[in-house]
Amino acid sequence: MNPQFDFLVNKETNTITVKREFDAPQSDVWAAWTDPELLDQWWAPKPWKSVTKSMDFSEGGRRLYAMVGPNGEEHWAFSDYTSINPKDNFSYSDGFCDSNGNRTESLPDSDWIVNFSESDGITTVYVEIKHKSLEDLEKIIEMGFKEGFSACLDQLTLIFSNK
Repeated sequence: MNPQFDFLVNKETNTITVKREFDAPQSDVWAAWTDPELLDQWWAPKPWKSVTKSMDFSEGGRRLYAMVGPNGEEHWAFSDYTSINPKDNFSYSDGFCDSNGNRTESLPDSDWIVNFSESDGITTVYVEIKHKSLEDLEKIIEMGFKEGFSACLDQLTLIFSNK
């Protein structure tokens, strides 16, 4: 399977939309996005790795995790879950922080909506990432978000192809 992958930037709405297909049932793709052990297998672009310190996947809950580099460098981030409709969609606020979850004000936050749908065994994930300003959007892109997120999604595809 050659998965469909769309990555669109709308500078008028400060939004990034990503559409990606996975050759896997929706329940498996949902689990990969919501189970910390599975998330840590693909959420950071190699050679970096994702390490979840804590995760409460519930409305009002938080995931606190680090992206750990090959030399041990750590970049901390959080996801504050705002709504969850099991197996269909969830949304959260995302941002950078320290290892205790204290927000790093100098780096941009964003609001994510992640939707899942399945047809003929192919699950499509639609991600909408809204930034507060064009400056925040451009900063994230400049930091390599497209390349990093694309690499992560490729890793998730590989996990499903090895099942």
